Amino acid sequence: MDFETTGLWPEKHDRAVELAVVHSDPDGTITGRWETIINPGRDLGRQDIHGVTAREVLSAPPFGGIASDLIDLLSGRVIVAHNASFDIRFLDGELNRLGYWPGAPYARLCTMRAARTMLDGGCRLVDCCAAFDIELSGAHRASVDAYATAQLLGAFIASSRRSDWDDLLLSAPALVPYEGQRMPWLAREGVAPYSPGFLERIIDRIPDVSETHEQAEYLALMERCLLDRYLSEHEKNALVDLAGRYGIGRSTVEKLHHDYFLALVRLAWADGIVTEAERTDIQAVGELLEIAPDVVDYTLADDSPWRAAGAEQLSQTVSGFALQSGDEIVLTGEMTRPRSDWEARLRELGYVPKPAVTKKVSLVVAADPDSLSGKARKARDYGIPIVGEEWLISTLEG
Repeated sequence: MDFETTGLWPEKHDRAVELAVVHSDPDGTITGRWETIINPGRDLGRQDIHGVTAREVLSAPPFGGIASDLIDLLSGRVIVAHNASFDIRFLDGELNRLGYWPGAPYARLCTMRAARTMLDGGCRLVDCCAAFDIELSGAHRASVDAYATAQLLGAFIASSRRSDWDDLLLSAPALVPYEGQRMPWLAREGVAPYSPGFLERIIDRIPDVSETHEQAEYLALMERCLLDRYLSEHEKNALVDLAGRYGIGRSTVEKLHHDYFLALVRLAWADGIVTEAERTDIQAVGELLEIAPDVVDYTLADDSPWRAAGAEQLSQTVSGFALQSGDEIVLTGEMTRPRSDWEARLRELGYVPKPAVTKKVSLVVAADPDSLSGKARKARDYGIPIVGEEWLISTLEG
């Protein structure tokens, strides 16, 4: 499930403007998809992100008009969302306005929290999808994000024991039906794809600097607020409220801001160059996160150690690279041998084939070493060598 919203505070005045639901079988197979835009009865908030227009919502149902069908779709199922606390808050906020109580707590799963354990790396949706080569084109549209989350869930299930999910499936309650008007759902058509700027593109690649699930959710909310390089009073209050709710103290917030800023700088220098546009964005983020100006200037200086580290990473090659028994290897692209054959051969030789790119992976083997696949991009972000199938053949079979 995924909501697009007018803002961050369903408990106050923010409302849902789009909703998508995807059904999956217990093995992760996708079996159904539904989506609708929603008339929130107020202004639409960040239209530059979600792309819903006032003209569209004039014909859209209010939340009360789709609530009966939505409860039917959720009843007896585990609700899965990426940063589930955000989407569940909006679900609760909208249903509370209707005076509805489901009769039992929802069974829920947060794929962002699961990613912190299963991927050991960035936990944003785009980051997780890249690790598994799941396409995410047109993010910030509810149907796109919900479908990608469902595919991510399937990848998690496929790469773990089925028994790990059984208790969660058995906990899903039947919900009390909502007896309201059933209005047709209205899907968006012909929406121009969202075009992220430098800051959002680089945010998608920043390694996870949080130490707890709660800190990860704080950073996820913070990133939503940073996209336009401006923190409104509503956004500041939402961040303060979330930090207070999770017991994240001032010193921890300051450390999160500091670590996040340095990770942003490190990625900006990864190609050895920080352009003027990138520099402007980084300075803006530094100011919003209350990073000392001299620290910001030092990280962007020509003699900055982060510049030297970026140049060193840029010059890395696989010459002299040697694999060791137990190393994790990821395959991507269509190779001359079936992937299952290569995976079986790698296991015979003592290596561990993996479906996703994490920081623990030692090597990525691509049908095309210049591949633009999500897995290849993640490997470059993490400084993991990428080789072609020919290198694998000559090294392992030569």
